[in-house]
Amino acid sequence: MELEKGVQRWIVDISKWNPSPDYFASVMSFLPQHEHSPITRFVKMEDRKRALVSRLLQYALVQQVLGIPYDEIIIRRTVEGKPYLEYDDKTGTFPNFNFNTSHDGNFVAIASEPVCLVGLDIANCSIPMKESVDKFIQNFLSYFSNLEWSDIMKADSSYDKLNRFYRYWCLKEAFVKAIGVGVGKRLDNVEFHHSDWNDIFVIVDGTEFNNWRFWLLEMGENHLVSIARGHPATATTNYRATLKQTEFGEKEYKLGLNLPSLHFMFRMVEDLLPVSIVACHHYMDRIDIVSEDGE
Repeated sequence: MELEKGVQRWIVDISKWNPSPDYFASVMSFLPQHEHSPITRFVKMEDRKRALVSRLLQYALVQQVLGIPYDEIIIRRTVEGKPYLEYDDKTGTFPNFNFNTSHDGNFVAIASEPVCLVGLDIANCSIPMKESVDKFIQNFLSYFSNLEWSDIMKADSSYDKLNRFYRYWCLKEAFVKAIGVGVGKRLDNVEFHHSDWNDIFVIVDGTEFNNWRFWLLEMGENHLVSIARGHPATATTNYRATLKQTEFGEKEYKLGLNLPSLHFMFRMVEDLLPVSIVACHHYMDRIDIVSEDGE
């Protein structure tokens, strides 16, 4: 089914990518100029790597799925900071193509959908170093419903308590990112229910959103990934204005809602670059080798 091509799940392990400053700059140079400052504003190289790879994933995925040349891809952001693709879908193959990225710890990932909204969140389940687990979690009390908080606090050990905390947090982040809400969204009214972290559903302000699907995955060591898939009519006003279609018949929408959610495909950074840039890099490496040999 052509529609399934719009469902993509890509992930990069940035701990395995250690570019030289010159190579980092050459990779960044292929991105539009306005994408550079959000990358270079970070001081630490690890943060710069996450920001760069996040943008590379967006451009590479759009090029592969929609066939738009890199230099013609236009990605903008809503006032809340939600990225979206500005394009004219003349084929109508993907009624509502959209994507979302996330990064934390070792991983940077992207997920896309052809019909439904998509939200993605990665959580590096790190153990707090300067305070106890209970004190760390207590800082986030206001973001959880009474039911969620009770479930977290009744865990048998500090490790289990922290694990439950990150699972709920990851799901909440994926949901609010899917609808296009910025930082500061109230989260205690977004209540997640599950059966041993399967059959996950959400209740918002007392109403169950039965036209949404959620997945919660373990990725690598101590990382969680959550994917949210839901109805475009749920999007915020600003984000909804960027979408191609927000109203669907029940049959058409369920076709998109029930598409298979693929496993994540691991990508190398070089997989995300235009072939011309990779070729140029290899050519410059060969020149350096010849220069060092004096030939």
